[in-house]
Parts: sequence; C-alpha cells; structure tokens
Amino acid sequence: MRCAALACAAVVMFAHAAAAQDATTTPARPVPLFNRWQENWSPLADPALRTEPGDALKYIPLSATNPASYLSLGLNLRERVESNDAVGFGAGGNRSDSYLIQRLQIHADLHLNQHWQLFTQLEDARDYGKRNTTPVDRNPLDLRLAFLAFTNTFAAGTFKARIGRQEFAFDLQRFVSLRDGPNVRQAFDAVWADWETGRWRFIGFISQPVQYADKHDFDDTSNRHLRFSMLRAERLVFGTQELSAYYSLFARDNARYIDGSGRELRHVFDTRYAGAARGFDWDIEAMAQRGSVGAKDIRAWAIGTRAGYTFTSIDWRPRIGLQVDAASGDRRRGDNTIGTFNPLFPNGYYVTLAGYTGYTNFIHVKPSVTVKPTSRLTVMGALGLQWRETTADAVYTQPNVAVPGTAGKGGRWTGAYGQLRADYAFNANLAAAVEMVHFDIGDAIRRAGGHNSNYLGVELKYLW
Repeated sequence: MRCAALACAAVVMFAHAAAAQDATTTPARPVPLFNRWQENWSPLADPALRTEPGDALKYIPLSATNPASYLSLGLNLRERVESNDAVGFGAGGNRSDSYLIQRLQIHADLHLNQHWQLFTQLEDARDYGKRNTTPVDRNPLDLRLAFLAFTNTFAAGTFKARIGRQEFAFDLQRFVSLRDGPNVRQAFDAVWADWETGRWRFIGFISQPVQYADKHDFDDTSNRHLRFSMLRAERLVFGTQELSAYYSLFARDNARYIDGSGRELRHVFDTRYAGAARGFDWDIEAMAQRGSVGAKDIRAWAIGTRAGYTFTSIDWRPRIGLQVDAASGDRRRGDNTIGTFNPLFPNGYYVTLAGYTGYTNFIHVKPSVTVKPTSRLTVMGALGLQWRETTADAVYTQPNVAVPGTAGKGGRWTGAYGQLRADYAFNANLAAAVEMVHFDIGDAIRRAGGHNSNYLGVELKYLW
C-alpha cells in the first residue's frame, strides 16, 4: 500500500495498457486499484469468476453480446487517527492536537463498449476533534470525480481522452500528485489527451484545480484563479526504465510570497529518469522554474533523488535506500528576483505524513532500511537530516507554508527526524498502516517559538 501512495498511480497510468492480458489466456479476477477508474471488471462476465459477495454489483451487464458494456459500483473508506504535537512545530501559537479523519467515497463506473467510459465518484471527508480544520481536512458530501473518457486503438497506437473532473499524478508524485496523504484528495477540472505508440507516450492537458469548500453539500467549484496545463513526453528505455520530460504552465492570481505578491506566471521544466536493474532501483528528477510574480522574476529549481539496493537472496528482502532532495529559496529580500521554489501539488507521503517538511528552501538527506517480514507486511525505518538552502528564506512545512519568524534568522540547520512506518495488507480489499515521526528542531525554529515535535498516525483503508 505504500507503493500505491507514492508511485503506483503514476506507474499504472504509464503501463496499464502494456499489462493487459493476452486474449489467449484465461482472465484473472480483478482487484481494486489505487485509481478506481482504471479498473476493468469485464472478466466477471464469466460466472466462474464471481466468487465474492457483492459481485452482482461489481459487474452489472448492459449488453447480452458485449461484455465490455457494463456498470460497476464501488466504495473506498479510510479511517485515520492522528496525534500531532503541533502544525509548524508549535510556532505561531499552534497547539498539540489529536483527532480522527474519515474519508468515504462511492463511485459508479459505466462502460459503453470498449471505447467509452463515464466515471462518477462522490466524496464525504470529515474530521472529528481537530482544533484547526483546514481545506484539506474536511469536505462534506460533494462531487469528487465526474468525467467522460474515450479510448481507441489504431494500427499505429492508442488514443485516449478525458473531459471533466478528474485526477492525475506523475512519477513519485513529488510535484504533481493526487494528494492522498491528507483527507481531501486533489482533483482537476480538465481536458486530457494522450497518444501511446510503442515505447512512447505523449500527454497534454489544460486544467483548473478544484476549489474545495465545506459550508454545505456540493459547493466545490473550479478555481478560476488557478490554471495548470502540461505537455509531457515519456519513453521506455533500456527495457523497462523510464525517461520523461514535461513543460507545464502554473498561473495563479493574487499569489503571495515572503518577497513578493501579484499574478504568478510560472513556467516549469521537468525531467526524470527511473528504473531498476540487478537489485538496484533509482528515481532522479530535476525541475527548473522561470516566470514572474507581479513585477519580479522567478528563478527557482529543485532536484529529487531516491535510490536503493534490495537483497533479494536474504530473508525479509532488506532494501537499503538513500533519498536526497533539494529546492531553492529566495536568497535576497527586496531585489527583483523570487527564488522560492513552488512545489505545485506535492504529496506528503514522499517525505512523511507528519507534514513537518515542505519541498521549499531545503536540503534533505534521508537514509532508510525497508524489510518485508512477510509478503503482507512492509516495515520502513529512516533518519532524515534537513538544512535550509538559504537562511534568507524561511523554513517551510508541507506543502509550502512558511514557519513564522524563521526567514532571515538562525542558521541553515533545520533539524533531524526519525521515521518508522509499517504497512500491512490483510487482503486485496483491506490494509492498515502505522507511521511515527519524531522531529528534533534546529536553532531557527527554536528562536521562532517552535519545539521538538512528534506525530503518530494509525490508518485503516477498505476498498470494495
């Protein structure tokens, strides 16, 4: 399940077509996927595969002659109890908090032959006992996803298109994610198209991220003040290794940074190389950002690397990993340049669920050890070391929230944290996770009134 939270969504989006079963083999029973709209329940047209309770609702045939025409219903339920010393290390008057967050989603997936799909998902996300509710904590009954998709395969390749409220994520979700860590996932009102041919895939979309509200039911809207568009190319190299690059445009009205405000027009250039071979795995991504905020120029950058080696011949299959990340900050207050990196739509899973670390103005080194005592249990322990890229800018928490009183004060050392996480899959439908984080702060945060912080999260997730 940790793989799903970090990268499986992006991998499936790239490879699910290639993983389709050969027509000459017997179809396997489907299982729920991280992205529910990517499931294919047409194999249940075979009565021999309808072996679970509720299968009559997982596959409702619409045609006696075409098994690809059907309706499938489904449900996601996630319950997580969290205890957090305080958001932002307690600086700015934040207090310790313990609470429950709950996310319930139900969906209807309508397939009209092999070409057309209409997917609709409702969501009800709530928090119980939380002192300070934020937009990512609570979203009473509302429309989460509703899109029409078209797929057609030609001799030269496969064309896919979607229009409507949808979700997308790329790579390890460092910068463009589903935001699965918090209670309210990120959706986009978008037009999407892609073309897959051989080892190539080309993607383009224009979107307005959804603006979430919690005053009453069905009050979410497109955010007219924020636009996000992309052109992306992907290629498989050296077998199954992945090479990708994209250009995106992030446009926001009334942006506010420590050193400037106004209309933000950010041009984003990203490239990534990832793969695995002979026990080694690696993922390297670099991003440059140019453009303007008001009258000031943007000059920002970030890099992210994650690599490891898995001892496949040893019990528990230990993996030794190393993660190194860095992102720029603003080096000089009052000049004509903003160097503060914008992490776009990051996923907290990439660092920790505690939210103590934002992908802005930081240098991050994280060695880790992961073991699998059983096929269902994964345990990971890590030590994270953090510095500021520049002391002129602030310390930032997830996603890019400045800790008050840290900009221009204190040294580069931000602090160190220990992380322990365990994931257990009971079966294809039910999983549990526990994550613990202790963060020992540096001088800049202590001067701002912060303190060492602890986080505990216990999660249960059910998919049907």
